[in-house]
Amino acid sequence: MLFSTKVKNFQRIQEIIKILLKYGFEDVVSNTSLSRFVPIDDWKRDNKPVLKFSRSERIRMVIEELGPTFVKFAQTLSNRPDVLPQDLIEEFQKLQDSVAPFSEIEAMAIVEKETGMNLNDFVTFFDNKPLGAASIGQVHRARLKTGQDVVLKIQRPGAREQVETDLRLLREFIKHTGSFINKYGILNPEEIIQTFEESIINELDYTIEAKNIVQFRVANKNNPKLHIPYAHLEYTTKKLLVMEYVSGCKITDKRTIESWGLDLKQVALDGLHLYLDQIFNQGYFHADPHPGNVLIRPDGKIILIDFGMIGRLTKYQRFGLANFLTSMGQGDARGMAMHLRRIAKETDIDDPRRLEQDLNELVDKFVVHSSNDASMADITGTLQEIIYRNRLAVPGSIFMILRALAILEGICNVLWPTLEVLPEIEPYGIRLSKEQFSFKNLSSDFYYSFYQVSSLFYNLPMEVRYILKKTRTGKLVINFEHKGLEPLINQFKDAASNLNIALVILALLISSSIVMTAPIPYTMRNSLGMPMVSAIGYGLSVVLMIYLTFKPNKKK
Repeated sequence: MLFSTKVKNFQRIQEIIKILLKYGFEDVVSNTSLSRFVPIDDWKRDNKPVLKFSRSERIRMVIEELGPTFVKFAQTLSNRPDVLPQDLIEEFQKLQDSVAPFSEIEAMAIVEKETGMNLNDFVTFFDNKPLGAASIGQVHRARLKTGQDVVLKIQRPGAREQVETDLRLLREFIKHTGSFINKYGILNPEEIIQTFEESIINELDYTIEAKNIVQFRVANKNNPKLHIPYAHLEYTTKKLLVMEYVSGCKITDKRTIESWGLDLKQVALDGLHLYLDQIFNQGYFHADPHPGNVLIRPDGKIILIDFGMIGRLTKYQRFGLANFLTSMGQGDARGMAMHLRRIAKETDIDDPRRLEQDLNELVDKFVVHSSNDASMADITGTLQEIIYRNRLAVPGSIFMILRALAILEGICNVLWPTLEVLPEIEPYGIRLSKEQFSFKNLSSDFYYSFYQVSSLFYNLPMEVRYILKKTRTGKLVINFEHKGLEPLINQFKDAASNLNIALVILALLISSSIVMTAPIPYTMRNSLGMPMVSAIGYGLSVVLMIYLTFKPNKKK
C-alpha cells in the first residue's frame, strides 16, 4: 500500500512538472529538487538531459529552433558586450547562420525578374550549385555575356516577409518580457531591437552592399596589396547583387600559401596592417574578417569579400580609441579610463574609481606582468566585461573593432604563432595622438568653436528683441509641464468630490427636517407618520454617508 502511494505521488509529480514546462515555468523545475523527477528520456538534447545544460546554453538552443532571423539577432547581440553578460555572448558566438539552399529554378527565376531579361540573354553560364547559402540569400557563379566571371548574390524567396514577421514577434516579445529581461541586466531591449531592425533591413537591400563595395574600392585604390571585387551596379537591385568573381585561398590555408612561394609572416603582417589602416586611418572598415571573407591570391594580394557588415568611426572616435590603446600599451590605467569615458556615448557612471581599478587590474594581468600567452582575445574579453560591469554606453562600432582585432589575431597566429598584435597597433596610436594635437587639427577645432560662439553672439540680439517684442505685445506664451504632481492633484480632486457630496448630504438633511415641520396631509406620510419626502431625503442622506465613508481614494 505504501509503495502504491509513492508510485502515484511520483506519477503526479511528473504530471505537474510536464504542466509547468508546458506553460513555461522551467525555472521552477530546474532550480528546485523537482529536477530529479524530470522524465529524462522525453527531455534531452544531444543525448544529454536538458537540465544538465546551463541557462545560457538553453537560451542558445531555443534561438536555434526559432529560426534564421532569431539566429541573426543573437549573432548581432554577440557583438554587444555592453548589454549582454559574457556567458551569453560566448553561447551566441556558437550560432551558425546555415540553412538549406533554395532550388536553382527559383534562383534563376529571381535573376530573370530582377534583370528583366531571359537568363540566356544575361549570362552564358550559370552554376546550378550555390557557392554558399544563408538565411537572407545564396551565391551562384555565372559568366556575363561580356565574358566577365561574376557571382550572383540572390535573395531568398520570401526573405523580407519572413524577417518582417519575425521582427514583429520580437517587438511583441520584448513588450511583454521587458521587466524580466531588465532583471538579467539588459537595460535597453527596445533600443537593441531597433538597432537590429535597421541592420537586417539594410541587409535585405543589396544596393547598400554594392555601394559599400564602391566606397571601399575608391578608398583603397592606391593600395597595391589589396584587391576589392568590382560591383556591377547596372545589374544590381535590392534582391540581386552582381559582382566580380575572385579566386584565391583562405588566408589561413598555410599549405597553399607556402606552395605559392609566399612568406607566411609577411602575409600575416600585410593582413593585419590592412585592417589597422582601415580602422585608424580611414575610419571605415570591413567588420567581418573571418577567414572565409579574407582570401590570398598567388601574387600575394589580399582579397576582401562580403561587405554586408561595415564599421564606421568618426575622427574623434579614432582619436579616443588610439589614445586608449596607446595608454594600454604604456600600462596607464588612468589614461585608459579617461579615454574610454570620452569614447562612451554616456559617461554618467556610478563609481569612476571602480572603472579605473578594473582597468588597472587588466593592465597588471595582460600588459605589466603578462606572459607571451596573453592574447588580444583575452584582453578584449576582459575589457568587454569591464564595460558591461560599469554600464558604459560605448558605440557599437568600437565592439566591432575589438571583435575584428581578436579575429585578426587568431588569423595571424595561424601564420605566425608568436606575432603580438598590441605592439603593431601602438605606432598607429602614436601617429593619431600627434595628429590630434597638430596645428591643422587644433586650428580646425578652434575655427569650429569660434564659429559656434560667433553664431551665438550674432543671433542673440535678434532672439532677445523677439522675446521683448512678444512680451510687450502680450503674445509671449510659456508652456509649463508639471511632472510628479499627479498624486497631489488626485488628492485635491478627491477632496473636492467629498466636499460636494457632504454639501448634498447637508442640503438633504436640512430640507428633510424643514418638511417635517410642514402641515403635510396624512395620505402623504408613511406608517411612522413621517412625510414621504422627508423619509426619501433622510434615506438618500444615509446612502450618501455610507458611500462617503467607504469610498476608495485615488492613488494616482
